[in-house]
Amino acid sequence: MKKYSIIVAGGRGTRMGSEVPKQFLLMKGLPILMHTINKFHQAEDNIQIIITLPKDQIPTWKSLVEEYSFSTPHQVVTGGNTRFQSVDNALQYIPNQDCLIAIHDGVRPLVDTSVIQKSFTEAASFGTAIPTVALKESIRWVGENENRTEDRSEYRMVQTPQTFRSDVIFPAFENDYRDIFTDDASVAEFSGHSVHLFEGNYENIKITTPEDLKLGEALLN
Repeated sequence: MKKYSIIVAGGRGTRMGSEVPKQFLLMKGLPILMHTINKFHQAEDNIQIIITLPKDQIPTWKSLVEEYSFSTPHQVVTGGNTRFQSVDNALQYIPNQDCLIAIHDGVRPLVDTSVIQKSFTEAASFGTAIPTVALKESIRWVGENENRTEDRSEYRMVQTPQTFRSDVIFPAFENDYRDIFTDDASVAEFSGHSVHLFEGNYENIKITTPEDLKLGEALLN
Protein backbone atom coordinates (compact mmCIF):
# COMPACT_ATOMS: atom_id res chain seq x y z
CA MET A 1 0.00 0.00 0.00
CA LYS A 2 1.49 3.37 -1.03
CA LYS A 3 2.50 5.66 1.82
CA TYR A 4 2.27 9.44 2.04
CA SER A 5 3.23 11.96 4.68
CA ILE A 6 1.70 15.40 5.09
CA ILE A 7 3.99 17.57 7.22
CA VAL A 8 2.18 20.68 8.45
CA ALA A 9 4.49 23.65 8.94
CA GLY A 10 2.52 26.82 9.49
CA GLY A 11 4.15 28.33 12.58
CA ARG A 12 4.95 32.02 12.95
CA GLY A 13 7.33 31.83 15.91
CA THR A 14 5.16 33.93 18.25
CA ARG A 15 5.70 31.81 21.38
CA MET A 16 9.32 31.35 20.39
CA GLY A 17 9.79 35.11 20.53
CA SER A 18 11.52 34.98 17.15
CA GLU A 19 10.99 36.78 13.86
CA VAL A 20 12.06 33.57 12.14
CA PRO A 21 9.21 31.01 11.83
CA LYS A 22 9.94 28.20 14.28
CA GLN A 23 10.13 25.51 11.57
CA PHE A 24 13.07 27.42 10.02
CA LEU A 25 15.08 27.81 13.24
CA LEU A 26 18.33 25.89 13.36
CA MET A 27 18.91 22.77 15.41
CA LYS A 28 22.35 21.24 15.16
CA GLY A 29 23.09 23.37 12.09
CA LEU A 30 19.96 22.49 10.11
CA PRO A 31 16.45 24.02 9.99
CA ILE A 32 14.01 22.06 12.17
CA LEU A 33 11.73 21.25 9.23
CA MET A 34 14.59 19.55 7.38
CA HIS A 35 15.25 17.29 10.37
CA THR A 36 11.56 16.36 10.35
CA ILE A 37 11.46 15.57 6.63
CA ASN A 38 14.62 13.47 6.93
CA LYS A 39 13.06 11.36 9.70
CA PHE A 40 10.22 10.28 7.41
CA HIS A 41 12.57 9.55 4.55
CA GLN A 42 14.75 7.46 6.89
CA ALA A 43 11.72 5.55 8.14
CA GLU A 44 10.22 4.81 4.72
CA ASP A 45 12.42 5.05 1.60
CA ASN A 46 9.53 5.17 -0.87
CA ILE A 47 7.27 7.54 1.01
CA GLN A 48 5.92 10.61 -0.79
CA ILE A 49 6.38 13.65 1.45
CA ILE A 50 4.18 16.74 1.14
CA ILE A 51 4.82 19.81 3.28
CA THR A 52 2.38 22.67 3.77
CA LEU A 53 3.66 26.20 4.28
CA PRO A 54 2.03 29.64 4.37
CA LYS A 55 2.26 31.20 0.92
CA ASP A 56 4.56 33.99 2.11
CA GLN A 57 7.03 31.47 3.61
CA ILE A 58 7.51 29.34 0.48
CA PRO A 59 10.21 31.61 -1.04
CA THR A 60 12.15 31.47 2.25
CA TRP A 61 11.92 27.68 2.24
CA LYS A 62 13.18 27.48 -1.33
CA SER A 63 16.15 29.66 -0.36
CA LEU A 64 16.92 27.42 2.62
CA VAL A 65 16.74 24.31 0.44
CA GLU A 66 19.33 25.86 -1.85
CA GLU A 67 21.49 27.19 1.00
CA TYR A 68 21.70 23.82 2.76
CA SER A 69 21.78 21.75 -0.45
CA PHE A 70 18.75 19.88 0.88
CA SER A 71 18.04 16.98 -1.45
CA THR A 72 15.48 14.83 0.40
CA PRO A 73 12.52 14.52 -2.04
CA HIS A 74 9.41 16.45 -1.04
CA GLN A 75 6.58 18.50 -2.50
CA VAL A 76 5.53 21.93 -1.22
CA VAL A 77 1.89 23.05 -1.17
CA THR A 78 0.26 26.19 0.19
CA GLY A 79 -1.29 25.81 3.63
CA GLY A 80 -4.51 27.34 4.90
CA ASN A 81 -5.52 29.53 7.84
CA THR A 82 -5.99 26.50 10.10
CA ARG A 83 -4.41 23.07 10.45
CA PHE A 84 -7.62 21.57 9.08
CA GLN A 85 -7.42 23.72 5.93
CA SER A 86 -3.71 22.98 5.47
CA VAL A 87 -4.26 19.22 5.64
CA ASP A 88 -7.29 19.50 3.37
CA ASN A 89 -5.19 21.41 0.81
CA ALA A 90 -2.46 18.73 0.92
CA LEU A 91 -5.00 15.92 0.49
CA GLN A 92 -5.91 17.38 -2.90
CA TYR A 93 -2.46 16.31 -4.13
CA ILE A 94 -2.94 12.67 -3.10
CA PRO A 95 -4.92 10.32 -5.36
CA ASN A 96 -8.06 9.14 -3.59
CA GLN A 97 -7.13 5.49 -3.80
CA ASP A 98 -6.00 2.73 -1.45
CA CYS A 99 -3.10 4.25 0.51
CA LEU A 100 -1.87 5.27 3.97
CA ILE A 101 -1.42 8.91 5.00
CA ALA A 102 0.61 10.09 8.00
CA ILE A 103 -0.01 13.67 9.17
CA HIS A 104 2.77 15.19 11.24
CA ASP A 105 3.76 18.48 12.88
CA GLY A 106 6.69 20.12 11.12
CA VAL A 107 8.21 21.08 14.47
CA ARG A 108 8.36 17.52 15.83
CA PRO A 109 11.79 16.53 14.46
CA LEU A 110 12.52 14.02 17.23
CA VAL A 111 9.89 11.43 16.37
CA ASP A 112 11.45 7.98 16.37
CA THR A 113 11.58 6.23 13.01
CA SER A 114 10.09 3.13 14.68
CA VAL A 115 7.03 5.21 15.68
CA ILE A 116 6.58 6.33 12.06
CA GLN A 117 6.86 2.75 10.82
CA LYS A 118 4.46 1.45 13.46
CA SER A 119 1.94 4.18 12.66
CA PHE A 120 1.65 2.84 9.11
CA THR A 121 1.41 -0.77 10.26
CA GLU A 122 -1.29 0.02 12.84
CA ALA A 123 -3.27 2.27 10.47
CA ALA A 124 -3.32 -0.47 7.84
CA SER A 125 -4.95 -2.78 10.38
CA PHE A 126 -7.22 -0.39 12.31
CA GLY A 127 -7.84 2.51 9.92
CA THR A 128 -6.39 5.02 12.39
CA ALA A 129 -3.16 5.08 14.41
CA ILE A 130 -2.44 7.82 16.95
CA PRO A 131 0.76 7.84 19.06
CA THR A 132 0.33 8.78 22.71
CA VAL A 133 2.39 8.70 25.89
CA ALA A 134 1.37 8.48 29.54
CA LEU A 135 1.34 11.61 31.71
CA LYS A 136 4.19 11.89 34.20
CA GLU A 137 2.86 14.80 36.25
CA SER A 138 -0.15 15.04 38.54
CA ILE A 139 -3.08 16.86 36.96
CA ARG A 140 -6.03 18.85 38.28
CA TRP A 141 -9.36 19.86 36.75
CA VAL A 142 -9.90 23.60 37.10
CA GLY A 143 -13.34 25.22 36.95
CA GLU A 144 -14.48 28.79 37.51
CA ASN A 145 -14.64 28.54 41.30
CA GLU A 146 -13.25 25.11 42.09
CA ASN A 147 -10.61 22.57 41.22
CA ARG A 148 -10.02 18.89 41.91
CA THR A 149 -7.45 16.19 41.35
CA GLU A 150 -7.81 13.79 38.42
CA ASP A 151 -6.52 10.27 37.87
CA ARG A 152 -3.67 10.78 35.40
CA SER A 153 -3.77 7.09 34.42
CA GLU A 154 -7.04 7.84 32.60
CA TYR A 155 -5.37 10.40 30.30
CA ARG A 156 -2.75 10.33 27.55
CA MET A 157 -0.68 12.99 25.80
CA VAL A 158 -1.34 12.95 22.07
CA GLN A 159 1.45 13.21 19.50
CA THR A 160 1.93 12.93 15.76
CA PRO A 161 2.22 11.38 13.19
CA GLN A 162 -1.48 10.61 13.15
CA THR A 163 -1.85 8.05 10.40
CA PHE A 164 -4.96 6.93 8.50
CA ARG A 165 -6.14 4.69 5.74
CA SER A 166 -7.37 6.69 2.79
CA ASP A 167 -10.93 5.34 3.16
CA VAL A 168 -11.03 6.97 6.61
CA ILE A 169 -9.30 10.32 6.14
CA PHE A 170 -10.66 11.45 2.77
CA PRO A 171 -14.37 11.27 3.77
CA ALA A 172 -13.56 12.80 7.17
CA PHE A 173 -12.15 15.94 5.57
CA GLU A 174 -15.30 16.40 3.52
CA ASN A 175 -16.85 17.81 6.71
CA ASP A 176 -16.88 21.56 7.27
CA TYR A 177 -14.35 22.89 9.77
CA ARG A 178 -15.39 22.98 13.45
CA ASP A 179 -13.62 24.41 16.48
CA ILE A 180 -13.46 20.94 18.06
CA PHE A 181 -11.02 19.85 15.34
CA THR A 182 -7.85 20.25 17.42
CA ASP A 183 -5.99 17.54 15.51
CA ASP A 184 -6.58 15.04 12.71
CA ALA A 185 -7.80 12.32 15.08
CA SER A 186 -10.66 14.60 16.16
CA VAL A 187 -11.65 15.02 12.49
CA ALA A 188 -11.77 11.25 11.98
CA GLU A 189 -13.61 10.75 15.28
CA PHE A 190 -16.26 13.32 14.30
CA SER A 191 -16.95 11.20 11.21
CA GLY A 192 -17.70 8.18 13.39
CA HIS A 193 -14.36 6.37 13.30
CA SER A 194 -12.85 4.91 16.45
CA VAL A 195 -9.35 6.16 17.27
CA HIS A 196 -6.69 3.49 17.73
CA LEU A 197 -3.88 4.49 20.10
CA PHE A 198 -0.35 3.12 20.24
CA GLU A 199 2.81 3.99 22.20
CA GLY A 200 4.75 7.04 21.00
CA ASN A 201 8.17 8.24 22.18
CA TYR A 202 8.66 10.86 24.91
CA GLU A 203 11.40 12.63 22.93
CA ASN A 204 8.84 13.49 20.25
CA ILE A 205 8.25 16.98 21.63
CA LYS A 206 6.66 19.85 19.73
CA ILE A 207 9.19 22.67 19.57
CA THR A 208 7.27 25.89 20.20
CA THR A 209 9.23 27.75 22.92
CA PRO A 210 12.90 28.64 23.56
CA GLU A 211 12.96 25.96 26.27
CA ASP A 212 11.76 23.36 23.76
CA LEU A 213 14.52 24.41 21.36
CA LYS A 214 17.20 23.93 24.02
CA LEU A 215 15.78 20.52 24.94
CA GLY A 216 15.59 19.52 21.29
CA GLU A 217 19.22 20.46 20.74
CA ALA A 218 20.22 18.40 23.78
CA LEU A 219 18.25 15.37 22.58
CA LEU A 220 19.73 15.60 19.09
CA ASN A 221 23.21 15.66 20.59
